[in-house]
Amino acid sequence: MGAIQHEVICGCTEVHPDGIEKARRGELPVSQLLAISELFKILGDPTRLRILNALKHEKELCVCDLSRALEMTQSAISHQLSLLRRARLVAYRKEGKVVYYRLDDDHVADLLSTAMEHVSEQGGEAL
Repeated sequence: MGAIQHEVICGCTEVHPDGIEKARRGELPVSQLLAISELFKILGDPTRLRILNALKHEKELCVCDLSRALEMTQSAISHQLSLLRRARLVAYRKEGKVVYYRLDDDHVADLLSTAMEHVSEQGGEAL
């Protein structure tokens, strides 16, 4: 069993106007918050993370390669790639009848790396 966690409650009664003002100025528009929330929903699936991680390490792979590497059916991989493509996390190019997938840009690799670093700092344990 994990350690018992206690709720931390702020006991201060003093308001910090500068901090409040900075927090309000830094607030994101609702449209951005919704877009970020959707991005995290897409990234919240272990299968999609496995696909992104495979592409992070091998720059470009076709569905057949991803299917073998992840030991999944091609239709399952294709379905997940479709979601990742709509979220602009992966891009593709066609060469004849073969479609090659890659991470859409360096931001996707950075997101993965940052998440991995954060989880490693926590000992790799689930929340």
